[in-house]
This record gives sequence, C-alpha cells and structure tokens, in this order.
Amino acid sequence: MTMMLEEILRDHLRVRHLTLAAAESCTGGLVSDRITNVSGSSEYFPGGVVAYSYEAKANLLSVSWDTLNAHGAVSGETVLEMAHGARKLFNADIGISVSGIAGPTGGLPGKPVGTTWFGLATNTGEWARHFIWDGDRIQNKHHSSEAALQFIVDYLEGKLA
Repeated sequence: MTMMLEEILRDHLRVRHLTLAAAESCTGGLVSDRITNVSGSSEYFPGGVVAYSYEAKANLLSVSWDTLNAHGAVSGETVLEMAHGARKLFNADIGISVSGIAGPTGGLPGKPVGTTWFGLATNTGEWARHFIWDGDRIQNKHHSSEAALQFIVDYLEGKLA
C-alpha cells in the first residue's frame, strides 16, 4: 500500500524534528486539513491560516501592500511573502503557501482560471512554483493541495535547487 503525501511528510518532519506552518488562500484550508488528518500532526504542525483577502494577507501574514498592488494575490512574489509570514506567525521551520484562481470565475489576462502559485520558505532558502490547472473549482483545490504537499516533500528530500 502506498503512503499518502501527508504520511510521507509526517515521517520526514518527525525524523528531522522540523515544524511546518501553512498560509492558504484558494485552497481554503485544504492543505492544513490534509496535514491534520494524520494522527500526531500536532508534533510538527503548529497551525495554518486561511488568508483569502488582500487585507488578511497583509494583516495576518505581513504581505506588503506594495507587493499585492504591484503583482496581485496570485503571484510568486506574494506567495513567498505569505510563506515567510506563516513561518513567523507560527515560529515554524518551514512555511508553505498557496494562492490561486480556483474558478470558474476570476480569471484575468495573463492569469487564467486555474493559475496557482506556491511558496516555500525555510531558513536555508525560498522557492516558488506555479501551475495552471484545468479542472473545476473542487478539482483545482485538490490539485493545489496535492502540489503543496509535494512541494514540501521535494524540499525535505533534497530535490529543490
């Protein structure tokens, strides 16, 4: 039987004695939900925040208004600031963030429905990834939660340059 990403994540975080915090927008807490579906996750997951609006991103995660106004909520710049904000808010070793356009509305020129950005911040560096999903709203949220967990696992397995 194959392990789910959240179980692989648990094993990596426990062995390394690392903590993880999440900052979510378009997933509405789905990443945190999946992490906390694993028994014992309180050992390595102090918390997550759903910051859906610009105001929440700025007030809860210290995302700069300049960044939001210049790049929008769905951007590499914003998700990196969200990931750093989550680390700081929860005093965690790793911060993961996600912001995207789940659909079916909300697409913009250059940012179609399905555009999703992910940020990862640690004490050794920061990384951003982006995808464009082609599912409906629920499928896009699921794809995003999967990609966020995979991003963390890739980091923990040394697969990020």
